[in-house]
Amino acid sequence: MGSVGNTKGRRERLRAETTAEIKKVALELMASGGPDAITLRAIAREMGMTANAIYGYFATRDDLVTTLISDVYTALADVVDAAWAAAPAPDPAARIQAWAHAFRDWALTHPEGFRLVYGDPVPGYRPPEGGAAPEAAHRVCTGITALAAAAWPYAGPRYADSDFQWSDFDPGLLDKVRPAFPDLPPAAVALALRIWSHLHGLVSLEVYGHLRSQTLSPAKLFREELAQLIRSLGITPARDRPVT
Repeated sequence: MGSVGNTKGRRERLRAETTAEIKKVALELMASGGPDAITLRAIAREMGMTANAIYGYFATRDDLVTTLISDVYTALADVVDAAWAAAPAPDPAARIQAWAHAFRDWALTHPEGFRLVYGDPVPGYRPPEGGAAPEAAHRVCTGITALAAAAWPYAGPRYADSDFQWSDFDPGLLDKVRPAFPDLPPAAVALALRIWSHLHGLVSLEVYGHLRSQTLSPAKLFREELAQLIRSLGITPARDRPVT
């Protein structure tokens, strides 16, 4: 009985290790050849396996891509959620800065993952109904809205004349954010999208290498952009505060 259990345990460990290697090779292929380089045959060739053996782990290329997207979103959500939770709750600037820097650090450490979920679409990929990573993607989306919610007590009066209505937003987005933040008005959701555009824009330029010929200090550029964004919300960035 013990030997049967040990054999089963070895098979499970081997399968988990092979699955992890398949996903690792897929992201490496994407990094070197773009999203259309992710094919089960190419992965099998890189790993010295037969194509039929790969199909024992992922029935289709789309199944593999769905798993990769889910893994990437989950990893990102875990990182930014932890950064947000570690920052002091009464300090909205500290929380926004913590979330933003965690997002940038994760993207630079995992550029292939960033490109997979926020950059290059995989040609012909069809996600399953409900999306590739509905729970983790929901966490990231609500995390971005939480940035606006933290700033809203300060920023809200600046948007008193906003003409945004709920009809200006995609219903799928509203299904995610309104239950989590029922007191936020439409203008706050628009603010969340603007905050996201600031953060995503600079990080994308850095991940894709477009800042290399413009600045030797991309981290400083990101920090200054983030500080200016926070000031525009009526909040003082942490490093601007006088030492007491």
